[in-house]
Amino acid sequence: MDFKVLLEKITPALRNVARKHLLKGFYDENDLYQEMCLYLWQEYSEGLPIGINEAYVIKGCEFHMLNYLRKGRKKFRLISLDEPISEEGGTLKDVIPDPQNTLLSDLDNKLTIDDIRNKNLTKKESDVFSLLIKGYTVREIAEQIGISHVMVVKYKKKIMDKFKIKGYQK
Repeated sequence: MDFKVLLEKITPALRNVARKHLLKGFYDENDLYQEMCLYLWQEYSEGLPIGINEAYVIKGCEFHMLNYLRKGRKKFRLISLDEPISEEGGTLKDVIPDPQNTLLSDLDNKLTIDDIRNKNLTKKESDVFSLLIKGYTVREIAEQIGISHVMVVKYKKKIMDKFKIKGYQK
């Protein structure tokens, strides 16, 4: 099948996929659509997708785009406390509370974390919890502990379930 014909056939589906994943990054629909088209062209020029049905091709483009979003997204952005964040000229210094006034809040958070640690967590749950509060992602925790990311999600859910009894929220 000619690339142009294939692209014309699956363009509506690719555009739907792009729309579906708009909120997962800072890209617009056309950026995501074009990234999938580039991926498809690379695969096509290497001999694929000969003999592969259109649904499989679309799913392959979607997986490529999701990886593109995951790898292309920055985990954080450093900015100055004096950098304006609004049209009126407000800065982060104006918005972020004074650390001296958050002593009770910090103490409350510390007590909550201690409550969780003392709540009969299993070894794995305790390991997962410790890494979560250090800011690790689910996949990073899985890699560190040597289990699948799905198991990390399950351990996280078990921890949360133990605290719903005491009135803790997510």
